[in-house]
Amino acid sequence: MTPPDSTPSSSDSSASGAGGERKRILTGVRPTGALHLGHYVGALENWIRLQREYECFFLIADYQVSDYADDFDRVRESVWEVALDWLAVGLDPNNSHYTIESLVPEHAELTTWLGWWTPLGMLERNPTLKSEMADLEARGSVPVAFFNYPLMQVANILMPKAHLVPVGDDQLPHIEMTREIARRFNRKFDREVFPEPDALVGRVARLVGTDGDAKMSKSRNNAIFLKDDEDTVNQKVRGMFTDPTRLRATDPGHVEGNPVFIYHDAFNPDTDEVNDLKERYVAGKVGDVEVKQKLAKAINAFLDPIRERRRYFESHPEEVRAALERGSTYSREVAQATMADVRDAMQTNYLAR
Repeated sequence: MTPPDSTPSSSDSSASGAGGERKRILTGVRPTGALHLGHYVGALENWIRLQREYECFFLIADYQVSDYADDFDRVRESVWEVALDWLAVGLDPNNSHYTIESLVPEHAELTTWLGWWTPLGMLERNPTLKSEMADLEARGSVPVAFFNYPLMQVANILMPKAHLVPVGDDQLPHIEMTREIARRFNRKFDREVFPEPDALVGRVARLVGTDGDAKMSKSRNNAIFLKDDEDTVNQKVRGMFTDPTRLRATDPGHVEGNPVFIYHDAFNPDTDEVNDLKERYVAGKVGDVEVKQKLAKAINAFLDPIRERRRYFESHPEEVRAALERGSTYSREVAQATMADVRDAMQTNYLAR
């Protein structure tokens, strides 16, 4: 038995470096749960498209979940869930490198060295860190490891000497920080050890939650997950927020900023149907029920092949394990080569006298 077909990617000569070698991508997620539709349009869609154009390192960042230190069972399970989702959407582990961060301890070493030349204020300006730290402070305390994780994300990107990082728009300041730290290191040691990576934002920079919240997450119960079955999707779509000013189906409605139509634009390939729904919604000639029914149908059609591939890999755990082991082993070899360059630049071979 073989897994269902994945969507192929086209080639792009712009992704080739000197000598025809592919340039590199580093991107990844923190293992805090299964992946959802926001992950797909904000990241995975680009990863799938780029995986044959670039040499891709897909990272499961398990060093960076100190905010889940009291629920490590969730982290452990999420590493597996993320790998299943990646395989299900069509990320090919034979053409890219699935990597568990903690199996490449060089990430921690590079983080430590980079911390020598990274001002505290640079980390404190990181908008994602500030937002998430406020949530942690409200819950009690902030672990030191959490404060350090933006610097570890920089080390993640620089370790394979990545040229491109697909991100959501909220991560753009972080990519600029990575570029600045790479420049600092190269200038400090007068060597081009690290390239300055570019950012690539997804087709939908940020998909709102089903409740209209700007952030989709499991804890807010406002996400549709890639592994959700048809009934679950139908139920979640029925409960989606729409236009709060619209009391009856005959009232003129607002499309702009309406979560249901944001999802239609993202997942309904029938643009004629979507445009017709929008025109009738604005004119007060269609109810939320019909709009949501057609959205649920479109999302389920989108998820059906993903569900099929996921079922295959759930029943073949040895293939999931092999992908993680093979990718992590290769990534460590790359990391060891990078750290040799770093140590050479820093001249930390103290015993060579």
